[in-house]
Amino acid sequence: MKVRRLPDPATVALAAMLTMVPPALIAAVPPALIAAVPPALTAAVPPAAWATPPAAAASTGAPLPAAGPDSPASVPAPGSAPATAPITSGAPPAGASIALLLPLSGRQAAAGDTVRDGFLTAWYAAPGADRPPLRLYDTAQLGVAGAIANATTDGAALLVGPLTREDVAAAADYTGSHPPILALNALGADRVLIGNFWQFALSPEDEARQAARRVLADGHHSGIALVPAGDWGNRVLAAFRTELAADGGELLDTRVYDPGSNDYADAIERALHTDESAARRKRLEAVLGTKLQFQPRRRGDIGFIFAPGQAGSERLLRPQLRYYFAGDVATYATADAFLPNPNANLDLDGLIFPDSPWMLGGALPDSVREAANAAWPVGGPRRNELFAFGFDAWRLAAALRAQSNPGSIAVDGLSGHLSIGEDGRVHRELIWAQIRNGEPHLLSDAPPAPATPPAEAESSGGAATGTR
Repeated sequence: MKVRRLPDPATVALAAMLTMVPPALIAAVPPALIAAVPPALTAAVPPAAWATPPAAAASTGAPLPAAGPDSPASVPAPGSAPATAPITSGAPPAGASIALLLPLSGRQAAAGDTVRDGFLTAWYAAPGADRPPLRLYDTAQLGVAGAIANATTDGAALLVGPLTREDVAAAADYTGSHPPILALNALGADRVLIGNFWQFALSPEDEARQAARRVLADGHHSGIALVPAGDWGNRVLAAFRTELAADGGELLDTRVYDPGSNDYADAIERALHTDESAARRKRLEAVLGTKLQFQPRRRGDIGFIFAPGQAGSERLLRPQLRYYFAGDVATYATADAFLPNPNANLDLDGLIFPDSPWMLGGALPDSVREAANAAWPVGGPRRNELFAFGFDAWRLAAALRAQSNPGSIAVDGLSGHLSIGEDGRVHRELIWAQIRNGEPHLLSDAPPAPATPPAEAESSGGAATGTR
């Protein structure tokens, strides 16, 4: 797919917000962003533009212009547009406005701000003719029901948001009239809403299902899982196990480790059966009445290890797996395992994981980063995975406006290749990579290289000494 180059950085990204938005609307821009923008861009904005508290503007649905960078269009004031009737199927009208519902204050404000920054970056990068009127609503101040009601009254034809799981559940339960919703999180698997409620999430369960398919595609059918204790680990493990079993794979054992600890030896030894090997040594020593030269032997019936976790835990887990003679076993994780840091990631060598183009690179993410870095050489908005998520939320919203059949949508985004299933959930296909010398190397559809050279054959009667 040919990727369109972004416009000049001075008129794209969030820097464009300051040069395009009428003074009365700049109140929606958080002061922290204003302070981070180069003085050359803020000099053209009248000082009086910053007088209105941002929270007051956002809570009522502050509108943003829809026209091109040369002459922003006039935007109707909140409440001036008639309420829209609910749309139960198909796409929203192409020329209608979009409402962005996010927590822009309170304890979730940092996440909401970053998603908003990504969304606005994509919105301003779009050609003026393809940019519908846009209003922002603070769900932390208005509540989900209030934000939906206000956006509907203000004439929105598509709602993007809310963001948290709890708020998405509240939106799904909303009984009043409202336009279609592109929610920025997912409901539980037991809830299916068809028609006017789409769910877009950075779901670790989806990543676990992709990991199961990759394991099988790489020719492995039997293995073990090592997962962190807690709800996150339980959900990821359940998704992996179900997907693996559906295509004939099998988990021979599952062990849980404490992510707050630095030592995962107990879980690893039990999963690899090296504890049984040590027990056999003790029985032999008791029978023979002498100490034996010994090297424990791990189980030989596993083709893979599924070891999801956060980056800090993975950097501890992977070396310990090597220590217990499992360094040559193909080890898979989810995207949370990787954070760019070549020195720290040397301990992850051999790990196989899926991640987004935003994290692993590509024409589109490189173009967005170039524009954002040019606009803010120092500071500026956070540009993490939530930024990419917000960027893609706009791209999905734009596709929903343009397509009468959401099932035909296919978007190459910063967070992955996106499509919409019959259940209204956005499917996010990621890129596969393997850590080598601390750096991620993209993998093709072919099986990845061995993690490390195979370990030498182990024997209780070998020359190696020690109990591990």
